[in-house]
Order: sequence, then structure tokens, then C-alpha cells
Amino acid sequence: YRLGWRKAWRAPVPVVVVGNLTAGGNGKTPVVIWLVQALQQRGLRPGVVSRGYGGKAAAYPLVLDGNTTTGEAGDEPVLIYRRTGAAVAVSPRRKEAVQALLAHGEVDIIITDDGLQHYALARNFEIVVIDGQRRFGNGWWLPAGPMRERASRLKTVDAVITNGGTALVDEIAMRLTPGLAVNLQTGETRPAASLTNVVAMAGIGHPPRFFATLRQLGIVPVEEVSFADHQAYSEAQLSSLALPNQTLLMTEKDAVKVSRFAAANWWYLPVDAALPTDKADALLNCIVALNPE
Repeated sequence: YRLGWRKAWRAPVPVVVVGNLTAGGNGKTPVVIWLVQALQQRGLRPGVVSRGYGGKAAAYPLVLDGNTTTGEAGDEPVLIYRRTGAAVAVSPRRKEAVQALLAHGEVDIIITDDGLQHYALARNFEIVVIDGQRRFGNGWWLPAGPMRERASRLKTVDAVITNGGTALVDEIAMRLTPGLAVNLQTGETRPAASLTNVVAMAGIGHPPRFFATLRQLGIVPVEEVSFADHQAYSEAQLSSLALPNQTLLMTEKDAVKVSRFAAANWWYLPVDAALPTDKADALLNCIVALNPE
């Protein structure tokens, strides 16, 4: 596709890709949620497409609704759907997911969660999210290193958002800001620092980031438990992690997978992407300008 030997499919509405050059754990999903909500506030109707990694639907494309499980769609699409209320569709072939959204309802701009390397789908704007602390690791390609594409690819994208660490020139600095802890059973919210005897768990691309966030909030977990990204949990597996007098505190991405069998002492900590106002406005203005309506 990039060499022009095959022609990419172009949607009738603008397509914005939010992706990365390295494997997992860069903060891409919070950026997608931030972008969708920001566009909604500006009067647009964004739809989100994803490969649905970690899920297995009976048929594709799958347009999410309130009953869609993470086992069907994957954890990130379900999280994005619940946080934003936007139309979300998953399919290994993103073209089919886009077509399903366009047929499903009023969508005037598409955000593709990941898919920077999915060149079969033409795009109007590319955003790359990088981990400002780890950046590109050893610089080697998968599986010897974290790289999906060469670092020089940054020169061809429209925006680079740097999560934590130090943003370089022309990069947009971002930080993840934690909200109130939420009880999985009741929906009660309270400051995370008020939780006691915390057992922390994370099944995300880079669990140490979550544990570091807890320490910044003054929480010193009695135990930190890491799982693989997109881990499928069982009730028995998690019930043994925390005693009744302890608090099991997890990421929101984990929470969407276990809410149906959550215990009374299970809580999650949502995080939101925070960007400098001037840089955020400039980025949004560029994206809104893609849609002439």
C-alpha cells in the first residue's frame, strides 16, 4: 500500500489514526477517549473503529451496544464505548468496521484506535502516541525489541503526543491524571488515597506506570500484581488476590472485564489524558478542519 502497488480504501468522511510505533502501553486509549470527547464537545459525531484485539466475535464487523462483552470486542473498544457513548465497531478489516459505522448511524469523522500500520485504510490525519520515559527502548524491531516501524516514521505523521517523560521539540506533552476511585459493585466514588490495605493489580501494556501513579497519590500497596495485556480473568483467579479486609484496586481497562463478577471490595482508578490547552486547541482545530460541514 505504501509503495502504491495496492490502493488503500478511502472513507467518505475524514479518518484520524491514533497509533504508535512500539508495542503496547503507551497511553493510546486515553488519547482516543480524550479526542472523541473533545470532538463531541465541538459538535462532531465521531465513530471509533478498532481491530478488537483480545476479543472474538461471532461475526465481523461488530457494532458495540450496551450488552457487548470484552470477550467479543476486546477491552479497549468496550472501555471507549462506555466512556464516550460514541459509536464503536470492531473488525480485523478496518474498512468493514468503518462501513458498518457509516451504515449504522450519523458519523461524520472516524477515529481508528491503533492501525497506524494498517495501510489498507486511507487516512487524513495521523497521531502517534509515545511513552516519554521508555520512548523506543533498544530500537530493535519486534520481537527482539518494541518497534513496529522505524523511528523515522515520526517525520511523516501529523502530530506526536508524548506520554510522560520529556517531550521533544514539536511533540505535545501529555500526562495521565487520575480521577476518583470507583467501586465496581456500587459505583461509589472516593479519593483513591482514602482506600486502605490496597492490593494493586494491572493487566495493561505497562503495569509499572499504574503502580507509579498509585505511589504518586500516596498509596503504598501491600502487593502489586501484574498480568499480561488483554488478560482474560476468571472470578476464582481474582477472588484470591485480596482478603475481605483488603482493597483490590485495578485499572479501568481491567474493570470493564470483571464488573460482572466483582466483589464489594473491588475498585478501579480511571485516568484521563491531559494536554496543554494551547497545543490541544491547535490539534483539534486541525482535525475539525478536515470536516467541511
